[in-house]
Amino acid sequence: MRRFRGWAIGLTLLTSAVQAQTPGPDDPLLDNGAAANASASSDARGVLRARDQAVLASELSGRIVELPFSEGESFKKGDTLARFDCSAYQAQLNAAQAASRGAGEELAHNKQLAALNSVGRFEVARAEAKVSETQAQSQVYQVQVKRCSVIAPFDGQVVERKVKRYESVPAGSPLLDVVDNRTLEIHLLVPSRWMAKLKPGQTFSFVPDETGQPLDATVKRLGARIDEGSQTLLLVATLPQVQGLVAGMSGTAHFSELK
Repeated sequence: MRRFRGWAIGLTLLTSAVQAQTPGPDDPLLDNGAAANASASSDARGVLRARDQAVLASELSGRIVELPFSEGESFKKGDTLARFDCSAYQAQLNAAQAASRGAGEELAHNKQLAALNSVGRFEVARAEAKVSETQAQSQVYQVQVKRCSVIAPFDGQVVERKVKRYESVPAGSPLLDVVDNRTLEIHLLVPSRWMAKLKPGQTFSFVPDETGQPLDATVKRLGARIDEGSQTLLLVATLPQVQGLVAGMSGTAHFSELK
């Protein structure tokens, strides 16, 4: 019985280890059997990925009052992608700015009195400290007010809206998934034995499955580490700007020099 229990525990640990080392199915670059296909030929499977893509999150808690862009819509860098109800922060900023102006006037008055020897240096120094304090507080509220608007960091499109208008969300909540399909790169997993034959600047052909049109691609860089399990290496390549390409497309790369 003990021997059976020992085998069962060992089998469980072995199964867990295998599962931990097995890549997840989330990445299409790992799903397509790139290493197996490339080992027997000069072809490799690849995926188009955007250099500029992000999941934008809220920097503060609040209620969303503007969410002007829907899935698939384009925006420009600097556009407001989301805006929160900022009335409370704006009121605090107004109060802090008023206090800063009052502190500045008090400082100017004390300096005039000091010139007449009516007040000492301590009163002037205290007024100066008050000005610095109120200015710093104003800057804090200015930052809060600025965070009420989520500004587009680059030109792009909305992939997914993760919230809805008028929803109240906590700080750090994902709001929008955005991408710039003009900055696409090809990510390939190639056999590590190709490493000596592939150099930056080398050209090859890439055919997206979705379009069937061959494209001239250029090797940009090679990965920094070889995967021990699959003996593959990441290769990143650039593409010419072509209409109709979007991130997530997959295709086949053909390296004629490796024949």
